[in-house]
Amino acid sequence: MPIYESLSSDKLTVVLDIGAAYTKFGFTGEFAPRTIIKSVVRCKKTGQLRKIWDYESPEDLYDLLVDFLHTIYFKYALLSPKDKPVIIVESLLCPTLFRETLAKVLFSHYEISMMLTLPSHLITLASIAIDTALVVDIGYKESVVIPICHGLPLIQAWQALPLGAEAIHSKLKTMLSSNNTGIQNLSEDIMEDIKVRCCFVTEKHRAEQLALVKPEITACPDVKYPVGGTDSINISGKVRERAFEILYEEDNDHLCLSTMILDAIMQVDINLRHKLSENLVLIGGTTMTQGFRARLKEELEYQLKSERYSKLHLKKFAFHTLPCKENYAAWLGGAIYGATELLNMKAVTKENYFKENKLPDWVHLREGIRSL
Repeated sequence: MPIYESLSSDKLTVVLDIGAAYTKFGFTGEFAPRTIIKSVVRCKKTGQLRKIWDYESPEDLYDLLVDFLHTIYFKYALLSPKDKPVIIVESLLCPTLFRETLAKVLFSHYEISMMLTLPSHLITLASIAIDTALVVDIGYKESVVIPICHGLPLIQAWQALPLGAEAIHSKLKTMLSSNNTGIQNLSEDIMEDIKVRCCFVTEKHRAEQLALVKPEITACPDVKYPVGGTDSINISGKVRERAFEILYEEDNDHLCLSTMILDAIMQVDINLRHKLSENLVLIGGTTMTQGFRARLKEELEYQLKSERYSKLHLKKFAFHTLPCKENYAAWLGGAIYGATELLNMKAVTKENYFKENKLPDWVHLREGIRSL
């Protein structure tokens, strides 16, 4: 859709998916976001970039969201937000303070006409036209697993661990610091670029061998990563193959990514367990890494052999292939839902918001069902 058409249209609905690292922006009815930008705001006093989610107080969060939404509307959307509907794609575990402050900014400061909040795990299934699946979301801060059964999220079965891109970056920086100097001064952007360009998920038996002091196998070739135009960092083959191992290493409670998935399945009715294991949906940028799916399937099959999960009696694990990139799969679901009559039926209007002065809460039984 050309920009000049969007400026003259009164039916456009903005779809926002504000993540901890990146924000996806676009309009309903489109097959991809218009842009994906970092969830940061440049501070007017210091000139430094600040992450939206690293707020210090409710007032600070309000100011950050005002500046961030101003950038989205007047730099990327190129339209006035007044009297326009907005769809917010959010996690079921989104902090109440954040969602309430976001609604306050949109309704009070930008005077939008209506706002519809949609649970990211549920609406992801809209693009593949199924109503039962186990959605695994690996974001920046954490990994969240929520079963969706017959179109309803089973919140009592959710699982979450602080295993995301941030943990991988921290692990990667620690591994690189043993062979290079000045690694601690590298920015988060450089660490992410190293992860994406140089690292991959290796097979389980290779990872176990590489973890030994004297590995019996040869790692993949080393690479040189240029920094600053003149310097470079040596990234060993062992680091390249082991950067993502933090996702599969069990902590003190014997929890990791594979156990999260199996624990979520165990919390569901026995008649639905096989269907969930055969309908796994992976979303989030980390899941796009080369070798990720094959390794996750290998880890799940290995865990089934343990006494802890032997009673599940699962036959196989199967993953859905989404019609889009995994990093904006939830946004696409929001764009699909927003193109239906659900927007006019379930959205919170400006009048109702100022009357109730709150949004429906997902964990509240009556309000959660009414919102869906």
